[in-house]
Amino acid sequence: MPLASPYAPRLAELPTDEHTVELLGSSTRYWSYGPADAALTLVLVHGYRGDHHGLEPVVAQLRGIRVLAPDLPGFGSSTPMTDAAHDIAGYARWLGAFSRALGLGDAVVLGHSFGSIVVSHAVARGEISPPRVVLVNPIASLPVGGVKAAGTRALVGAHRLAGAFGDRAGSWLIGNAAVVRAMSEGMARTRDPELRRWIHEEHARYFSAFSDMTTVLEAFAASVTETVTDAVAVPVLVIGAEQDQIAPAAAVRAYASRLPDASLVMIDGVGHLIHYERPRDAAAALVGWLGAGELA
Repeated sequence: MPLASPYAPRLAELPTDEHTVELLGSSTRYWSYGPADAALTLVLVHGYRGDHHGLEPVVAQLRGIRVLAPDLPGFGSSTPMTDAAHDIAGYARWLGAFSRALGLGDAVVLGHSFGSIVVSHAVARGEISPPRVVLVNPIASLPVGGVKAAGTRALVGAHRLAGAFGDRAGSWLIGNAAVVRAMSEGMARTRDPELRRWIHEEHARYFSAFSDMTTVLEAFAASVTETVTDAVAVPVLVIGAEQDQIAPAAAVRAYASRLPDASLVMIDGVGHLIHYERPRDAAAALVGWLGAGELA
């Protein structure tokens, strides 16, 4: 029997609505949480192959903040873009279109993992002009060394093979339960058996909800060849993890030191899944830095 989310009771307390907006040829699905008239709006941009569900544990900890969480085009419930490629430039354009369509010029924008690349480049390209930015598990270095490189080579090989197989067989290959479980095992750091099982179940449910091979291959290529940019002139909260093999702590610290106005929070005992394993720590850092909202 599937495990219930440990964060479900707190999330259920929040007013939640689903919406759709047409952007760059994508029917983009997004969810709103919390009070519609809150003084502060927070936009969430999730990671590669995820969808809005992944950041809900963080949302569940927040009160007094309006949160908007879209599924990136081509993932989750959002259809692919027809007027842009699914690379960093394309997703940056889409984020700008999302912001303009919903009148979110004053919203704080948060990006997790792949989403951190999208958000930082959207700011640098002038697609969005948020007053502040939050980057969680930011991809601050390319996967060029050690275990990280070996894992990346395996993933690159799997995606190339999947692309050669065509859409149906290729989607089956990279969405295979064993492949997804291996990726999930590699990222999880918690020793809590129930939390670990729930994380694996979450990845099994949502990690393969991509629309087609072309979209996922474009996004994957961007995820292993691009990093967050230093050209972010607004105040930035960087939340990193000491045991993160995908976004190593040393690279995250170095990145934060290069930004003109950055606050750095490093969380120990967790890796690339801060949003699943330590969402309250992330929410506490967010509320404290923003000086808005409160913890549930």
